[in-house]
Amino acid sequence: MTETLVQWFVENLGGSAAKELVIFIISMIPILELRGGLLAAGPAFLDVEMWRAIPICIVGNLIPVPFILLFITAIFNWLKKTKLFRPMVEKLENRAMNKKDQIEKYEFWGLLLFVGIPLPGTGAWTGSLIAALLGIRFKKAFPAVILGVLLAAFIMTILSYTILGSIFA
Repeated sequence: MTETLVQWFVENLGGSAAKELVIFIISMIPILELRGGLLAAGPAFLDVEMWRAIPICIVGNLIPVPFILLFITAIFNWLKKTKLFRPMVEKLENRAMNKKDQIEKYEFWGLLLFVGIPLPGTGAWTGSLIAALLGIRFKKAFPAVILGVLLAAFIMTILSYTILGSIFA
């Protein structure tokens, strides 16, 4: 699924926007995040130099994090007061809280690994949402998410530029 979404963004934005802007936007989007940004940046898609792609994707992935950590519970509480948004918000909360076990048990290290290991349903968005819903303080959650994004960047750089790069080079 990630590959299909990345392909769509590359095809629809790649011709009209700079490659760097495309990977930046992809890195900010939930589900795709840095993983999708680095995949798009690699030789299989946009072929952006690794040294340029990594910081762009990291910054793009981290921009939404403080807002999620600081404001999402208040926004969700407000949206749950409406008939229209209540089911969507409850679904998002339930989906996020189904993945809370490792974060709740190990807090900082659990959050770091949850964000950093590139598996479906993990990442900075979901990790930040879970941290906010669990009431983990910003001072603990934000550094864990940053380190998790750096770990994900390391793993995805190897996958996108080394493994896939050797196939598409």
